[in-house]
Amino acid sequence: MNAIPVGARGSFSMIVAPEHLASRFKDPTLPPVLATPLMILFMENAALNAIRGYLAPGESALGTVVNIRHLAATPAGQRVTAGALVTAVEGRRIVFAVTAHDETQEIGSGIHERALVDLDRLTQRLDAKRNQRTG
Repeated sequence: MNAIPVGARGSFSMIVAPEHLASRFKDPTLPPVLATPLMILFMENAALNAIRGYLAPGESALGTVVNIRHLAATPAGQRVTAGALVTAVEGRRIVFAVTAHDETQEIGSGIHERALVDLDRLTQRLDAKRNQRTG
């Protein structure tokens, strides 16, 4: 792993499509606004983009903590831009301040954490888990 600096920034932007709406993604009785889990996905992508250039070959970072407030509704057709700022690096743990904005206002904010993982070791653990039998 290369040292990930506090202050590293990343972003992710996407236009809200009909399949991103709560009424399509979760339940048809919900209003046609951006679903919270998808806003969080945008934030997680921004966080990964903030550290992507510091990851060594065979290394990745998995999400471990999400503490997000969804502050405002966004309709289909608007661009949402998520931003992430590295606020702490403690061993393999990386903490981010994350935000999301649509074309008119901030729509979400919070804290996100990711853990650095060795992909070969993770694959071995997953293979072992798949091979376990529960009695």
